[in-house]
Amino acid sequence: MTRTHETRYPGESAQYRQMRDKLLQAELELRNQVHAVAELRRQLPLGGEVKDYVFEESGKGDKVDKVHLAELFAPRQNTLLLYSYMYSPQMKAPCPMCTSFLDGLDGNAQHIRQQVSLAVVAKSPIARIREFARQRGWRNLRLLSSAGNTYNADYHGEDGEGEQQPMMNVFTKRSGKIHHFYGSETYFVHEPGHEPCHIDMMWPLWNALDLTPEGRGEDWYPRLTYAE
Repeated sequence: MTRTHETRYPGESAQYRQMRDKLLQAELELRNQVHAVAELRRQLPLGGEVKDYVFEESGKGDKVDKVHLAELFAPRQNTLLLYSYMYSPQMKAPCPMCTSFLDGLDGNAQHIRQQVSLAVVAKSPIARIREFARQRGWRNLRLLSSAGNTYNADYHGEDGEGEQQPMMNVFTKRSGKIHHFYGSETYFVHEPGHEPCHIDMMWPLWNALDLTPEGRGEDWYPRLTYAE
């Protein structure tokens, strides 16, 4: 079924409207598909039970606190989003792509936490992570170090050689136990001519550029810093 509306823009041509209406149908189909995929995701059965990893987190002053995975769930919340940030001790600087994504996530973290719990984990020591976050101006992300546990290896934040990988994992609490619910596995499915795009739906940068005539730009990627 073709769906249209009566809204028009100043000076638009008949050709523009014809092509815009064609695009509109595709956009509506995509919107419906996004909702359908989200419903399929919600229907996933529980994944495997998760061990109660111990992470490091910055405390008051220079203190380093130990925090269990179970403690990352806020009171009365049963869902946790945990993003694996590509920043290992061997890396001189964190991944610029991850950092761009977290720039946006920091701005939305307070809103997300009204519904579910949220944290970011990296393999570097917690002091190094916090210092970079301070330089970046992040204020709302809960940052953790997985330097002392196997979380990264177990939930694909790194490969078998220790190379860091970006992953968004979702965990859920049921009957006093923590289970894995979802991981952004499209990262592992590489198609010719396409980036993995496993978290693009959560990333304002690419969604904004996709609206423009120029698109994402050929071989363009965000950087940690830009010349003034």
